[in-house]
Amino acid sequence: MPSIGSTEQPRSGASGPTQRQITKVAIASIVGSIIEQYDFLVTGVIAATVWGGIFFKLHELAAVAAAIGVYGIGIMIRPVGAYIFGNIADRSGRRNAMVYALVLMGVSTLLIGLTPTYDSIGVIAPILLIVFRLAQGISFGAEFGTASTWVIEQAANSKYRGFWGAWVGFAIPIGLLLGFGSVVFVKSLMSPADFIAYGWRIFFFIGFVVAIVGLIIRLRTEDSFLFEGLRTNHQVLDYPARRVWREMPGRILRMSLVNAMFSGAFFLSFVFGTSYMKVVGFTGGQAEAIGLLAAAFMLVFMIIGAFLADKVSRRAVLLTAAITFLIFAIPYFYLINTHHLLLAAIAEIIGFGFVFGFGYGAIPAFYTENFPTRYRASGASAAYQISQVYGGGLIPIMAGLILKSVGVKHAFIYIGLLVMVYALAAIWAILATPDTKGIDIA
Repeated sequence: MPSIGSTEQPRSGASGPTQRQITKVAIASIVGSIIEQYDFLVTGVIAATVWGGIFFKLHELAAVAAAIGVYGIGIMIRPVGAYIFGNIADRSGRRNAMVYALVLMGVSTLLIGLTPTYDSIGVIAPILLIVFRLAQGISFGAEFGTASTWVIEQAANSKYRGFWGAWVGFAIPIGLLLGFGSVVFVKSLMSPADFIAYGWRIFFFIGFVVAIVGLIIRLRTEDSFLFEGLRTNHQVLDYPARRVWREMPGRILRMSLVNAMFSGAFFLSFVFGTSYMKVVGFTGGQAEAIGLLAAAFMLVFMIIGAFLADKVSRRAVLLTAAITFLIFAIPYFYLINTHHLLLAAIAEIIGFGFVFGFGYGAIPAFYTENFPTRYRASGASAAYQISQVYGGGLIPIMAGLILKSVGVKHAFIYIGLLVMVYALAAIWAILATPDTKGIDIA
């Protein structure tokens, strides 16, 4: 297994970018990630409440299931985007890949907002929706690995490299807060009938406008100085995405176990958890308010985790979050089952806000620093996005099946045990992967 970038050097005589140059790349990298999280929340709400009735001529429950399925394929297709755009990033530059991905993201988001209903064009409507959602998912597959690589490499000589990398993670709570706020605001301006008729499309038009702003920012930002050094020294690979799978498959698969737990925690709380709280007896408004509170705490915990990742180590932060998830898996659901608003809020703040937020303060640095510059974007993207499928995508589905099979009274025990398996796998993977604090990633 090759060592991390031992022969790769930055530009001759370059001491590294200034803090202002690092900040510019950090801002450019965060834009697409904010759009991704905004889309995740908004699209999930709309798919569950609107798409079934206007795009599918099926029985009510079947239509909702079909709509959720279309939403889900946007997650399942992400590893394809990771491969395509990771390869572009490692061949043509991190900035170029981020620009292309944002163009695809903006166009596909706009087209979803413009897609006619089933009543207008028949079966072509759901077909178009699927095509545009696939394109959107492919573009999202590019974001984390390449964005993290871009900013981490730009901050390669900074002693706060973990903090700068965490900017990509900061987009998650920011995107969720923006998504929550926009849904509540738009719904307050119109009747439910108007929202279903045309109001839901507003979110996708907003996403398109924000993508244009992000595109302008990225076009005005330079590439990472480490990649420029690689290009200057003629060390760019012809097929980096293929090479990283051939040379470091064990590291990719092992590191995917880490984020499988974190993405599982995210989707379990935000996708399954909201429905679970409603089944227990909370109103939709109470569940959303608790989720909003947890998202705000998540941002605070993420900042703390990022600073500790630089001060102590990446692994210490990740292990703290993973062990908390392991211990708190069953108590999390037990507290929600009490139907006590304060206890449920505490459960969300710890099980979602702290576990995901604190651990994610170290995730961008941990993923990108474990791959050499020659195929860093490809490796980090692959490890991260495949975990989204069997972690974030699979856990809420399995939790839903368990809930349906054994009922709400006993489901939390079995769901908790399922979560603990993912937590144990993540702990093993963290311990088996070298800590990268202080290494020379050049």
